[in-house]
Amino acid sequence: MMGIIRSAAGLALVMGAGLGAAQLAAQDATAAPEQPAVTPAAAMPAPAPARITRAAELVTEPDAARPALIPAEHFAGRSAFRMFQMSPNGAQLAMVRDNAGKTEIMLLDAVTRDPLKLFSLREGQGLDWLRWAGNDKLLISVSFPATVYDIPIRLNRLMVRDLAAGTMFELPVPKYALWGGDLVHLAEDGSSALISVQDDWRDYPSVYRYELRAGGVKEKIVKPRAGAWNWYADDAGVVRIGMGWDNRRLKVWYRKDEASEFALVGKLKADDEKSRYWSVVQIVSGSDKGYVLEEGESGRVGVRLFDYATGTPLETFYEHPERDVEELWLKDDGTPLAALYTDDRDRITWFDPARARLNDSLAKAMQLEDVSILARSRQDERMVIWGGSEADPGALFVFTPKARQLDLLVNARPELDFRQLVKPQPIRYRARDGLEITAYLTLPRGRMARGLPLIIMPHGGPFGVRDKLRYDDEVQFLANRGYAVLQPNFRGSGGYGDAFYEAGIGQVGRGMQDDVDDAMDWAVSEGIADPSRVCVVGSSYGGYAALWAVLRNPERYRCAASWAGVTDWDKMLAYDKRYLTSKASKSWQERIRGEQTFDLDAVSPYRFAARLSRPVLLAQGTADDNVPMRQYELMVAAAKPAPVPLTTLVIEGEGHSFSSAESEQKWYDALDTFLAKHNPADQVAPDGSFTPPRDPAKAGNGVPIDLPGAAGGK
Repeated sequence: MMGIIRSAAGLALVMGAGLGAAQLAAQDATAAPEQPAVTPAAAMPAPAPARITRAAELVTEPDAARPALIPAEHFAGRSAFRMFQMSPNGAQLAMVRDNAGKTEIMLLDAVTRDPLKLFSLREGQGLDWLRWAGNDKLLISVSFPATVYDIPIRLNRLMVRDLAAGTMFELPVPKYALWGGDLVHLAEDGSSALISVQDDWRDYPSVYRYELRAGGVKEKIVKPRAGAWNWYADDAGVVRIGMGWDNRRLKVWYRKDEASEFALVGKLKADDEKSRYWSVVQIVSGSDKGYVLEEGESGRVGVRLFDYATGTPLETFYEHPERDVEELWLKDDGTPLAALYTDDRDRITWFDPARARLNDSLAKAMQLEDVSILARSRQDERMVIWGGSEADPGALFVFTPKARQLDLLVNARPELDFRQLVKPQPIRYRARDGLEITAYLTLPRGRMARGLPLIIMPHGGPFGVRDKLRYDDEVQFLANRGYAVLQPNFRGSGGYGDAFYEAGIGQVGRGMQDDVDDAMDWAVSEGIADPSRVCVVGSSYGGYAALWAVLRNPERYRCAASWAGVTDWDKMLAYDKRYLTSKASKSWQERIRGEQTFDLDAVSPYRFAARLSRPVLLAQGTADDNVPMRQYELMVAAAKPAPVPLTTLVIEGEGHSFSSAESEQKWYDALDTFLAKHNPADQVAPDGSFTPPRDPAKAGNGVPIDLPGAAGGK
């Protein structure tokens, strides 16, 4: 059982794993040396060498009771609340509520959780982020659709909600400014903000100082510079750094103080090793030094102390022996608090012992693998804590350290019984060329890990994206239906170093697809999967991989299901070109195509759709601006003469990913019906009929379905 009863309110920390008063008193301002002691990378214990995973090593639950079918709407259902922000004094909590298609911002009393205020955005406005500006104002970033030269785009603006006056106003920008609000610095008292604004699509951003009051003064303090897309200020609010790509070079401008002129201190070529990853984290007033995330000689991204005046790194503060650092958290005094990286799951290396103890104590009290502080007051009087795991969508709590109190705020999936879910497990296998691949296997509860129906689920991207041990509704939904689910991080996925990433270049539909096939071979060779009951299901690039699987190797796969999958690569690249710079478009095409002479028609599903011989569920949202509806239409038209007709699903107004629980449920329901017919998980009778497990939430789910092609079937 969980240490936290999630349905209860006013929860106290489990006393056996409670927090000591001394630990709770630790604040970000706790005195610490300028360079906290960190275990050198060379001295860190390296993980054991990876090897091929064997079935006998897997954790299984064959004797556990098979869970009842969980209704699809419980997986699709989500909390109506998101984007939690605590006021600096800890008195109020702001959060976003999605209510019948409207986006609302709700304010709660952080102590009692009683509602204080509620206001809505205008129809058509999307909320990008919100942030407190002092204790009586909210800074809100909104975006909305527009058309420039017949090209559909989204414009961005910054709004200010004055809570005391009950008014909301927009920070003024030119009418046709594309990007009207990139926050560079916010005054501690919320009186003013530095905002980067692209006044005109033909120009680079300028930086303005805005008074955050109606009719307040707007002053340009930094003029645009060719190539400078991003501006950074120090903790005192002085813009000190400009950075961006220009003519295939990463340029960095720097100035010592407000009275100084900007000077170009760095200019890295696009093919320079260091230019592949270089990110400003922070710079402190009165100093030329700050922290950056930068690749080192090892090829791994680490935290470097950097001298901006000379444009040179001084020393490595922290580098993981195997993984790239993805994010650095800082204390209020500018010293590092924690570094984040990913192995099989998200990890944190803490540099503040007090904060490390706090995080560990919370995890023990909640009995959850993953705990994050999402929002906090300035002096840590109150925090919003999320806790969850790969088998638990989690919940959010308000944590009051002084009172040693955790109060339930919202459940991420309000109707879902997390106790019925199962944990994915990391596995390793080798591709046919010897490349080691990591994947994540989820086994259905109450079944032997032998001869199971298998769903292979490749991720989207495909480049730089990866799966990891984290909660996934679709994976749990399929496991609940009785399927084993295997998620391969094929070549080109992120998080495994440059060589693994580059091994994917030019391998769309080729080496990447081999890795998907080899994942199946591993599961079959270990006896886990029934080779006659394997389907591929995916979204975006994963949807493409699913389509290509049954066209390239129909002898392997029983069926495929694709949400928003690419079907014609040449047309897809031509579409992408409209929204990318010439440099970015060329780079993207090189990654997809590989050698310039390669004909992408050879790996485009719609070119071979007429010979489709396996059942396919093809689904798409009409408002998808990543993979346009035309990709779906091409496939539907081309598959008309195919021996096996497509099963189709179109969701009006839906985009590339699901924006509503209703859309997500439509996909799950369609997938459920499709798989029950074409790759049933259980109860296949000798005559080929299939009776799905009883679902008490759905009438008629026990009606037998005839399965052409099943053993003994018609």
